[in-house]
Amino acid sequence: MKQFIILIIGALVISCTGVAQQETKKQNKAYAVSKTNAEWKKILTSDQYYILRQAGTERPFSSPLNKLYASGTFHCAACNTPLYESKYKFDSGTGWPSFDRAVEGNIEKDVDHKLGYARTELLCNTCGGHLGHIFNDGPRETTGMRHCINGDALVFVPKKSKNE
Repeated sequence: MKQFIILIIGALVISCTGVAQQETKKQNKAYAVSKTNAEWKKILTSDQYYILRQAGTERPFSSPLNKLYASGTFHCAACNTPLYESKYKFDSGTGWPSFDRAVEGNIEKDVDHKLGYARTELLCNTCGGHLGHIFNDGPRETTGMRHCINGDALVFVPKKSKNE
C-alpha cells in the first residue's frame, strides 16, 4: 500500500512539474508586439483583455461574429494581425466563430491543461494573445479541423470592393 501511495504522489509531482514548465515556456517567448499589462488594458476592452491576455472564454452564442459570413478577414483584436479568412469560416453549432484553417504562419499552437487535460490552444503569433482552441471535429471535406475562436479576440475587416 505504501508503494502505491508513493507512486501516486510521484505521478502528481511529475505532472505538476510538466505543466509548470509549459507555462514558463509560453511566458518567456518574445513576440513582435509586446506590451505591459497596463498598456494592454488601455487599448483593449475588458472582455478582450480577459480573453486575449488572461486566456478567458466568452459565453457561447454571445459574439456577433459567430454568424458573420461576409467576405473579408478576421484580425487579432490586440495587434491587427490577419488570422482567418471568411471563406474558411463555417457554422459549427458550438456558439463560437469556427474556421477550418488559419492564415499560414500567423497562429501559434501551445498546450493548455487548465481543464485538467491537454488541449491545443491557439495564440496569435504576433502578440501571443489567446484566441481559442483547435479540435479535430471540423468539416471532413476540407481539413477536418475546427479552430474554435473567441469572437472578442477578433475584429472583422471587410473585403474592399473593386471600386474602392
